[in-house]
Amino acid sequence: MGASSSSSLRFLEKFVSWSTRGKEEAPPFIICNDPLVKKELLPSGTQSTSGCSIALGKLRQKRLFLEQSGACCIVMPCQFLHAWHDEISQGCSVPFLHAGDCVVKELKAANLKPVEYGSNVRVGVLFTDNKLATNCYLDKLESQGFEVLCPDKASMERTVLPSVDTFRKGDMEGARNLLRVSLQVLLVRAVNKIILASDDLVGILPDDDPLLKKCIDPLDALVREAIECARAP
Repeated sequence: MGASSSSSLRFLEKFVSWSTRGKEEAPPFIICNDPLVKKELLPSGTQSTSGCSIALGKLRQKRLFLEQSGACCIVMPCQFLHAWHDEISQGCSVPFLHAGDCVVKELKAANLKPVEYGSNVRVGVLFTDNKLATNCYLDKLESQGFEVLCPDKASMERTVLPSVDTFRKGDMEGARNLLRVSLQVLLVRAVNKIILASDDLVGILPDDDPLLKKCIDPLDALVREAIECARAP
């Protein structure tokens, strides 16, 4: 279920590819995607209470449709929608996977060691929407004992947000350079991993960029958890 065609397609490509590595058939799936919902949640860049309520009602109806269609779990590939995960998932009769929970689960399983002696494991969170980062990652990470580092206001204004704007304007090299600076600013503060907590930040760097080895695409964690859920007895 999503509000971004590109995110839904990325999810499905990985879901099918990764679930068939052992020459098994991919688990059955149902897609429910409505790009207009995002515009209704944030019309003209500012949130409208009435518009938000209508959009959330539509998303709950889509969730109910998926439940009644026999889905064993529900996933929202669009990170933007996770800011309203609690409202959308309330009363759901099947597991409704949360990107933040999936990422935290994998970070805990990785048993990371602090980069600097005497400190907690540090996780960087690179975002474009503060509400999403707080609701989806910060609280969940801190509750599990991780130290969370985010870009400061200057970094947001000078590198993070400009990298997305530059990317949308078609300046790939400029966008990549700005994003690399954003990542390096967090890495010099001894973070183990950096969560790319916005779909807008995914896809800017080339797949072979060394910095991506330090990054986490939450969609990957969602895919792995969805496959595990679909394969469960």
